Amino acid sequence: MSNNAWCNRAESIIEMAALAPSSHNTQPWVFRVSPSGIDLYADRTRALPVNDPFDRELTISCGCALMNLRAAAEGEGLGVRVDCFPCPEDPDLLARVAFTGELDPGVERSELSDVITRRRTCRRRFDPRNLTDQVVGQLQAVAQSEGAGLVPLLAESDRLQAAELVAAGDTAQWRDPRWRRELAAWMHPRRQGDGLTVPSLAAPVAQLVVRTFDMGGGVAAKDRDLAEASPLLAVLTTDSDGPLDWLRAGQALQRTLLVACQLGLQASYLNQPIQVESLRPKLQSLIGGGFPQILLRLGYPDKDIEPAPRRPLGEIIEREFER
Repeated sequence: MSNNAWCNRAESIIEMAALAPSSHNTQPWVFRVSPSGIDLYADRTRALPVNDPFDRELTISCGCALMNLRAAAEGEGLGVRVDCFPCPEDPDLLARVAFTGELDPGVERSELSDVITRRRTCRRRFDPRNLTDQVVGQLQAVAQSEGAGLVPLLAESDRLQAAELVAAGDTAQWRDPRWRRELAAWMHPRRQGDGLTVPSLAAPVAQLVVRTFDMGGGVAAKDRDLAEASPLLAVLTTDSDGPLDWLRAGQALQRTLLVACQLGLQASYLNQPIQVESLRPKLQSLIGGGFPQILLRLGYPDKDIEPAPRRPLGEIIEREFER
């Protein structure tokens, strides 16, 4: 395959990879294309030092993109081999994806690539339909297949405790002026291609209000209601808590989200009890162990959801070819 042909094929795979979710829609990734594969780098210029001081969620977000890349490559009929953190002296190089050739036509392929473009983050209330035990078990098995756990909060008392932790996290975060300034900095008009979308004319006012006023009480009440009313609250966990675990958690999260989408479900995130350091042990105690990485709510959306904006491919792709 010529360099141009391979580059075009790689771009189509990366375009799908970049549809992964990320904190504040920061899209903190860069993909470097070489003749043998694609390297995934963390773009730490897009980090959230107040919300995510150790780049834990940044790495999870990149893990989601890596899962999309794997699924998209398989959808293109390509076999892949993934080497995580292949270069210890370069911690920004999170994964090297080598392509092992065309898959045999007789090999059964995953259909996950077909739902990448349909996955959304649903911040509204879900339809009140409950998830069946079979669906919950299927999602747990999917997360486990990628080396993570998915702990559903099924008891009403557990859901209420989790909702209280979410509200406490909101209160703590909004009380911090640094956190509010960081949030305001990522509130952008859709045309900018990243961040939390606000109407163009309203953006300056919205940013000013968020920077200036502690709205934690109102946000906490809203998020508590969302948590309590969600058909399923679940915590994605790992056995350890380092960068490799975070990258693994991202891949598990995204595979779970894609399978959920196949089943008609969407998700959103209530990560405040994990982001606020003093609350994370309380959530850990609630689920009985493991390191909580993501608190997500899942359900059936009652309306179509607009996709989040995405950066142009030219901003996230680098090319490195032998001369």
